[in-house]
Amino acid sequence: MRKLAVLAVLSGLLFTTVTPAVAAVAEEDRGRPPLPALPNEINGGAWPTSHLQGVALDREKGFMYWSFTQMLVKTDLRGNVIGTVEGLTGHLGDLDLNPRDGRVYGSLEYKAEEAFYIAIFDVRKVDRVGMNAERDGVMTAVYLPEVVEDFTADMDGDGHFDGDTGDTADHRYGCSGIDGVAFGPGFGKRSGQGRDTLKVAYGVYSNTERTDNDHQVILEYDVRNWWRYERPLSQAAPHHSGPSRTDGKFFAYTGNTRYGVQNLEYDPYTGDWFLAVYEGAKAGFPNYSFFVIDGTARPVRGEIKGQPERERGELLRVSDGFDFHGQYGFEALGDGTYYVADSVRVVGPDGVARQEGFAEKYRWTGRSAGAERDRPPFSPVAAG
Repeated sequence: MRKLAVLAVLSGLLFTTVTPAVAAVAEEDRGRPPLPALPNEINGGAWPTSHLQGVALDREKGFMYWSFTQMLVKTDLRGNVIGTVEGLTGHLGDLDLNPRDGRVYGSLEYKAEEAFYIAIFDVRKVDRVGMNAERDGVMTAVYLPEVVEDFTADMDGDGHFDGDTGDTADHRYGCSGIDGVAFGPGFGKRSGQGRDTLKVAYGVYSNTERTDNDHQVILEYDVRNWWRYERPLSQAAPHHSGPSRTDGKFFAYTGNTRYGVQNLEYDPYTGDWFLAVYEGAKAGFPNYSFFVIDGTARPVRGEIKGQPERERGELLRVSDGFDFHGQYGFEALGDGTYYVADSVRVVGPDGVARQEGFAEKYRWTGRSAGAERDRPPFSPVAAG
């Protein structure tokens, strides 16, 4: 079984127990034909790009979508490549399927241009290898000014923005951009309680000298009216069409991490939100690589710790943390099983180095209070 080795540093910080609960079946889902069985592993192919960033599953139609940083790959559930969207010069991150419109949404960064977007792929049109993100009418983008404002914040007041570096006092909350994206109910609600919204998690620079970068920051958007903002993206002249405000801004106190939430996912089986990160290096924190947000706990108004001026915001409840890989892709299947993705470097017979992506099925095993950090509540399905 292939998986990443995770380095751990023991800590005494305790979190409360997470108890799984099967989400209620919506009335409109009853009577539908059963969904196809899912294989224990799906391969996303090997591509001459940067590593895998995230995955999104459309189980009903039988497709998996893979973000390989500079391209989107579409496969069937046997790993056969259906098509690719290429030509991206920015950073395509985590993905999620919007069940309302059948499109795939992903974070897209252009740090040098100080531009951050949600890329929206009309995946029904992705039917061949080599489709172009700008010219083939398969991708639009929505600009996120809230992210730009925090990323470019001149926090030390010297009148100069220091750019794409963590070695600075600039960037509000340590914001390095965006990565994790996921659709799900409002925080404090279960699936089916109100409409789902898009959650977008900040990247966060690793900087152990600051005290204001110890939260994961998650924005919330109701995307039902985003048609008014969607534009094709010209990477030579990035547009600034996007909502002037968010529908919510939330903070989860985890300690500083290396580039923030890599993969964000709502799990209707447990009713919680999962955050896969690269572990941090700050003393005084457990520096886990996986956190759980209690999905049933309503956000509480409180102080955002460590800010240069006292600030209050909507705080989420971190209920658990442990070491587990999931930074390259994590997909909750709704029944206590999950696809956990990984990425490895391979060199083909032609001598070209590529990144191969694959997703393996895991099951929820539960977690008791006081469980050790290196015993996460997931186990590979193939292991029995």
